[in-house]
Amino acid sequence: MTKFPVTDFRGLLPMLNRRQILKGAAAVAGAAAFDGAMTKSYAQENVLNVLTWPGHGDPAFVAPFEDQYGVKVVVKEYVGGEPMLALMNQSPPGTFDVVLADAEYIGMLQEGGFIDELDPADYPLADYWPEFQKFPLHWSEDKLYSVMVRFGYLGMAYRTDILTAEDVQSYKAMWSEKVKGKVGFFDWYLPTMGCLSLYNGNKPPFDISEGSFETLKETLFSLRPQTNGFYSMADQFAMLTNGTAGVIPGIGDWVVLLLQNEGVPVDAVVPDEGGIQWTESMSIVSSSSKKDLAKAYIQYASSPEGQFRTARLPAYWASIPNKKGWEKMIADAPEDAKKLRHTFDARNVMDEYKDGKIFIRQTPVQQDIETWNDAWSEFKAM
Repeated sequence: MTKFPVTDFRGLLPMLNRRQILKGAAAVAGAAAFDGAMTKSYAQENVLNVLTWPGHGDPAFVAPFEDQYGVKVVVKEYVGGEPMLALMNQSPPGTFDVVLADAEYIGMLQEGGFIDELDPADYPLADYWPEFQKFPLHWSEDKLYSVMVRFGYLGMAYRTDILTAEDVQSYKAMWSEKVKGKVGFFDWYLPTMGCLSLYNGNKPPFDISEGSFETLKETLFSLRPQTNGFYSMADQFAMLTNGTAGVIPGIGDWVVLLLQNEGVPVDAVVPDEGGIQWTESMSIVSSSSKKDLAKAYIQYASSPEGQFRTARLPAYWASIPNKKGWEKMIADAPEDAKKLRHTFDARNVMDEYKDGKIFIRQTPVQQDIETWNDAWSEFKAM
């Protein structure tokens, strides 16, 4: 079984609303509880400090950059957008040089003064698929603040020995007797509630009225009798592997592809109601003293070589936006290109985007983050 090093922040940091997050942006104070290695490393000139989702510090990705620039990439891992924002807000200036964040949080980082404006000419955006060359959540008033490095689609991951491909054409499969007591959940409100919002017919799923939100809560709560548990990032792999979970909404290929490589009978689907796109993006932290090195790191991550490597991270695979990265994968790892549907001569991962089935993941528009998170907490406590 592949090991997935994960820091679990559940219950460790308070969930902050938008106003609370931005309140301390002008004068960031306080100190996060880092391990000794991180505390010692961030002042060293030959170290690039990156705040990131798990897995992005793997030598499989960072080693070529470290070798080229004679530096060490040191990562601080988080799980979930709100813990990332709290760490950015609580850490001493200069702690991080690069932040890898979900696209839906880039606006908050920009409004809080945490990240720099970027020059689009510094990055190979012209090599990206047209849909991603001016990705809306990365731009504000025609200014660029982040560069996409990975993405994927969220629908449902399921055990193929419990549910059939026909069963999972709709999210309705989660209420099936076949998975009673076997519906698991990634313990983060945004992916699951986004998918259930699509099931309720809300398009886009995160910009909904108060009445639609109340209906969404009813839909969510109706799944409680089907529920097995709420899983950390790593636990999802284990629960699908041992069959404790028959289906998990709000996740997709990023979990399934690694398990399929190990022979686990699982698959992922974007149901007929649609799916959610997750997007991981890199930005330069405003308080960094190594901005040239930070820029070089993002240039590497968005280059064909960096894209090829980040697509196949040992922790979890993902789709990549750079078409030249696709070409490199087709040439150097053709079987992996097929698994990721990164080919040009057959239906590929971009076709679902073109079919209009994919909606970009956002934080709630008409409600506060706290309101959605409170509903999630109420669901878990039932």
